[in-house]
Amino acid sequence: MERQSGIRLRLEEREECLSPLAAKSSRSAGRAVSERPSDVRTEYQRDRDRIIHCKAFRRLKHKTQVFIAPLGDHYVTRLTHTLEVGQIARTIARALNLNEDLAEAIAMGHDLGHTPFGHIGEDELDKIHPAGFRHSRQSLNIVERIERDGRGLNLTWEVRQGILKHSKPRGDFLSITSDDLTLEAQIVRISDAVAYLNHDLADAFRAGVLSAADLPANIADTLGRRHSERVDTIVCDIIAHSYQASGLNGARADVPVAITMGDEVRSVFMELREFMFTNVYMPQDEQEKGFTARRIMRFLYNHFTSNHDEIPPEYARRSRTKDEAVVDYVSGMTDLYAIRVAERLSPGIGRIFSERLL
Repeated sequence: MERQSGIRLRLEEREECLSPLAAKSSRSAGRAVSERPSDVRTEYQRDRDRIIHCKAFRRLKHKTQVFIAPLGDHYVTRLTHTLEVGQIARTIARALNLNEDLAEAIAMGHDLGHTPFGHIGEDELDKIHPAGFRHSRQSLNIVERIERDGRGLNLTWEVRQGILKHSKPRGDFLSITSDDLTLEAQIVRISDAVAYLNHDLADAFRAGVLSAADLPANIADTLGRRHSERVDTIVCDIIAHSYQASGLNGARADVPVAITMGDEVRSVFMELREFMFTNVYMPQDEQEKGFTARRIMRFLYNHFTSNHDEIPPEYARRSRTKDEAVVDYVSGMTDLYAIRVAERLSPGIGRIFSERLL
């Protein structure tokens, strides 16, 4: 029987069969605090497991993706979104002969720092907090100094870098390159958009916000008329136009390679993204639930800024300043918990939400 101490070495040797452009766990830039290696897991597998077992990951099941407090069991949550990103990222990484474990670890951690109420909550906290707020930065804060009673998860540099830089501006984000991003981090960055655009579109159909007839013909004709067709078209296009990353056609480590799409699918993909901003994301912000979510975020931030003694004491240990403790506490809340706390402090502030949530 193989000794346990040799299992990790065997897994690391298997990684040597990957593309010369793949990130190898045995050559990771390492952790902030040195640790004894695992006997049975690579460094990136260890990171993935730490993320999945942390408290912030569990809270994702009760955080909004787009539709706030929907009356239905099949709407996407921040947790199911994360799992879809991981599945898409692993598919692409496997096809391109890159490191699936690194891609999965980044995917599992990329949204840990999201606020309650999705991007509405993030935008409101960004407006009212003097230093601004970005969920990607907060995701990094969670894994570096909030989890494990303030000790953080001590993840590898490659995973932390991928988490921090996964966010994308509105518009053609593929035109923006980052030379220090691993190819696995680039995969997660693009997989995130593939996942949310398609499942948010499905949720918009489910909610009656859109019908299939509303989808522009160019998008349907190019990407597909069903959810599975659209995801398959985009993923296969990414693989086909990023195949040099695989190292299977003579790619060299000293030649720049990026994860990208072909011109036609890329153009239509960006058209779909703009369509979703215009017809789903922005209109949801203007709904009554969106206004109420913003009001709750403002109320909670202002209340705990004026009443620091009401913040759970563990945040004083994890946060570097009182202001940071407010942001850490409020942003870490689930939708349900934020509503309950706000209702307890100011009855009626969240009455628009279903009584079954309160």
